[in-house]
Amino acid sequence: MIPKVKICCISSPLEAKQAVSYGASALGLVSKMPSGPGPISDELIQEIVQTIPPPIASFLLTSRTDSFDIIAHQKIVNSNVIQIVDALETGTYDDFRRAIPAIKIVQVIHVVDEKSLDEALEIAEKVDALLLDSGNPNLAVKELGGTGRVHNWAISRKIVEQSKVPVFLAGGLKTENVRAAIDAVQPYGLDLCSSVRTDGKLDPHKLEAFFNEVNRV
Repeated sequence: MIPKVKICCISSPLEAKQAVSYGASALGLVSKMPSGPGPISDELIQEIVQTIPPPIASFLLTSRTDSFDIIAHQKIVNSNVIQIVDALETGTYDDFRRAIPAIKIVQVIHVVDEKSLDEALEIAEKVDALLLDSGNPNLAVKELGGTGRVHNWAISRKIVEQSKVPVFLAGGLKTENVRAAIDAVQPYGLDLCSSVRTDGKLDPHKLEAFFNEVNRV
């Protein structure tokens, strides 16, 4: 199965249109973060969401950790997916089901060691999908994405094999390693940002090369 592709750090309606034209099935819109690339204002996120055609998933990346705060955030920007990049600290995943049942919930798991497997499988019971990334939420300034680092794909493969929900793979993916990543992990979807950009802007040549590699049989 050819994985779905999510292009993250979308910064304008033009970038959204470009990503979709090359084959992206999901777009990531990064709100305020403690670190990492690509954050834009909620007003701009809302503007971009309004331009995304209905078959394409619009992911709001939020670092908020209270369920009702996250719900309020989604209602501001009107995305159809919420990507929670940190651990939920207050409230429960059931809060989302009650308040915004049509909105899909994706929880990011930062793959650090074997403990990440247990964390992922526990949370998989409560969300619509997982996204495996290479951040480190234990630092003084949390890394919650956009590190450009590859994590342990062997752990990611175990998560994919045992998860009851689809799993996206992120972290250091690029044209040169994406086939190896697909073969090693067998994810439902791929997520990338900086590797298809030049000077911070989406690069059509890099997009084309990446999608050609993903679609190569």
